[in-house]
Amino acid sequence: MTANKKSLRIAVDIGGTFTDMACFDEETGQISFGKALSTHGHLHDGIQNTLDGAGIDLTNGYLFLHGSTIAINTLLERNGANTALLITEGFRDIYEIGRVNRPDAYNLFFSKHVPLVPRSQRHEVSERLRADGSLHKPLDEEGVRVLARQLKAEKIEAVAVLLLHSYRNPDHERRVKAILQEEIPGAFVCASHELSQEYREFERVSTAVANAYVGPRVSAYLGELEEHLEAKGFVGDFYAVQSTGGLFPLEHARRDCVRMLESGPAAGVIGAQAICAQLGLPDAIAFDMGGTTAKAGVISEGRPLTTGSALIGGYEKALPIQIPMMDIFEVGTGGGSMARVELGNSLRVGPRSAGSMPGPVCYGRGGEEPTVTDANLILGRLDEHNFLGGEMPLYLDRAREAMNKKVATPLGLDATRAADGILRIAVTQMSHAVKAVTTERGLDAGSFTMVTYGGAGPLHASAIAREIGIRNVLIPYAPGYFSAYGMLFSDLRYDYVRSVFRRLDGLSFEEIEAIYKEMEDEGRAAIGASQIRPEEIVFERAGDMRYFGQEHAVTVDLPREFFDRKDRAGIKNHFDEVHKVRYGTSAPKEAADIVSLRVTVMGRMKKPPRNEVSAGQDKPDAQALRAHKPVYFRSAGDYVSTAVYKRDLLKNGNLIQGPALIEEHASTTVIQPGDTVRVDQFGNLQISIGSDRS
Repeated sequence: MTANKKSLRIAVDIGGTFTDMACFDEETGQISFGKALSTHGHLHDGIQNTLDGAGIDLTNGYLFLHGSTIAINTLLERNGANTALLITEGFRDIYEIGRVNRPDAYNLFFSKHVPLVPRSQRHEVSERLRADGSLHKPLDEEGVRVLARQLKAEKIEAVAVLLLHSYRNPDHERRVKAILQEEIPGAFVCASHELSQEYREFERVSTAVANAYVGPRVSAYLGELEEHLEAKGFVGDFYAVQSTGGLFPLEHARRDCVRMLESGPAAGVIGAQAICAQLGLPDAIAFDMGGTTAKAGVISEGRPLTTGSALIGGYEKALPIQIPMMDIFEVGTGGGSMARVELGNSLRVGPRSAGSMPGPVCYGRGGEEPTVTDANLILGRLDEHNFLGGEMPLYLDRAREAMNKKVATPLGLDATRAADGILRIAVTQMSHAVKAVTTERGLDAGSFTMVTYGGAGPLHASAIAREIGIRNVLIPYAPGYFSAYGMLFSDLRYDYVRSVFRRLDGLSFEEIEAIYKEMEDEGRAAIGASQIRPEEIVFERAGDMRYFGQEHAVTVDLPREFFDRKDRAGIKNHFDEVHKVRYGTSAPKEAADIVSLRVTVMGRMKKPPRNEVSAGQDKPDAQALRAHKPVYFRSAGDYVSTAVYKRDLLKNGNLIQGPALIEEHASTTVIQPGDTVRVDQFGNLQISIGSDRS
C-alpha cells in the first residue's frame, strides 16, 4: 500500500507471543493489518516483520503509535535498573513498611511485598516541608551532592526522589533532581511530583521507584525504536499509548515510563468502546486473550472504567502504582500457557508461558511442554494447515505426542481428555479476570455483553461466558489485531489530579473552579505543544470523595454543570449512587469530603471508518463454507462434525447454529452446540450463548 503524501497512521502492539500492526490510511480510508512472532531479543525486528508482511512503507507514515509490555514485564520479572531512593530524613523505611496488607490472615506461607530498592540503597535527605507545603527545614544541598557522588561511585543507574508533601510544594524535589543530574549525568532520575500530585507517601514513593526502576530499559528501547524508524525513512511523530488508552509524545514516554504499564490492554478497551458506540451498546466487558495473558476491563454507560491507582503483582505482594489507568484485571493464562502435572497428580495451567520462542509445541520451534494452543489443536479447534491463513504451519503429531508424554499418560487419560481438561482449567482461570472487574466492583456480569478479542479470545469466548452466566458475546472486526486496531481510536490525553481535602458542605466553588481551571489550562497547553492538531479538545472532571471519617475514597464524575449551579446536593446524591454501586451501601444522611480533584484533557483524533458489510440471507452463501471437520465438544462427549466458515465471506444477516468454527487470518471463533451467531451490519459476530456446557 502506498500513498502520494504522508497519510498513514501506524499502530503497533507488542505482546508476549505476537506483535500486531494496524495501519489506517487517512486519505483512502483503507485499514491494513500485520502479525508476526515477537522477537524479544530485538523487538524492533518483530515490528518490522509486521510492516513488511503487510506491505507498509514507513516513508508514507505521519504518525506511529506504540504499545508494549516491556514496562510491566520489567517490573514483574524484576530485571530493571540498579536503583537508589532519596527520601526525607526519618522516612527511609516507609517504602518497605507499606500498608501492612495481610488479606489472608491464616496463610502460614504469606510473604509481603519485596521492595524494588534494597534498604542499603535508600538514603535520607535533610529537609522538611509542612503538610501545607510551607518550609519547616531547608534542603541540605551539599548533603545531596555528597550522596550523589556516592551513588555515582556505586554505579547507580537510576534514582527515585520522594520528599514529604512535594505534592503541595515540589521545590525541594526539583532541586534534588537538578543536583543529581549535574553529578550523575548518565543516570535516570525521577521525582515523585512529576508522576503524582496526590497525598499518600507510600503509594507515591512506590510509583516513583517503579518509574526509575523500569526507566533506563524502557527509555533505551523507545530510543532504539525511534532510531530504527528513522533509518527506515519515517519522519513523522512517534506517540506511545498510556495505561489510560490515551496517547502521549515520545519524550514524555521516555521520562514517565510507568505510564505505559498497561498500554496494549488499555488500547484494546478503547477499541471495544468504539465498537460499543457504533452499535449503541452502553455496557460491555472487554476481554482480551493473547498468547501469554488474559485481561478484562469494563465499559459502563459508554465509558471505560478507570482507576487512580493499581496494584502490580497481586494484592498481597503488590507494589502500588498511583497514576490514572484503565481498570484492568489480568491473569497469567494465554494461548502459550504451559500445562504440567504437579504433586498429587494435580493439573496446572500457567502462569508460565512458552511465549514466541520456543512457543507452543505445535509451532515446531523446540517447545516441549503442552500449552493451551496445543490443546485447541488436538481438539480440532485450530487447523494445522490454515493457521494465520496458512502462513504458519502447525504440527498436530508433535502436540499430541507432548500431550501424551507430559499430561495424559501421567494422569491415566488419552490426549483428547487431557486437552479438554487443560481448556476447562484455563477457562475457569480466565473467568476470574472477568469477575474481578464486574462482580467484585458490584456489577452483574450476566447483564453485560462480552466483547472478546485477541488471537486466542474467540476460541474460548463461549466457554467463558457459560462459566460466568453471560448470555451475549460479540467478536469484533479483526480480533487478532484488536489492541493495535484500538490504538487507531485513541486520543491525545493528559490526566491531572490535586489533593484538596474539603468538606462538601463548606465547599468554596470559586476555589475548586480555580483548581480545575489550572489543570485544564495545563492540559490545553500540553496538547497545544504537540505536533498533532486534534479535531477538538475535551475536558472531563471528576473527584475522589468519601464519607466523613472514612479512610478511602471513590472516584465520581463531576460534570461542570454541578459547579455552574453550585449544586452541593447534586454532587452528594451522585456520590451516594456511585458508592452504593461499588460497595452495596450508601449513607445519604452522612457528610462527605472531596479528597482530590481530577481532570482529563483529551485532544480528539480523527477516527477510522467502519464500513458496513453487504447484506445476505439467513443462510450463509455456499462459498463461505470452507469445510466440515471433527471438533471435540464436552457436551457431546466426542468429536462432532462441525462446519467451518470463512469470516470474510459472511454477510449481514447471516445466521449460524452451533457447532461451528468461523476462521479468519489471525483468529478462530468457536461456536458451541446450542449457540447461535448473527452477523451484524458491520460484520461483528453477535453470539447468543446456549445452555449447553461444552
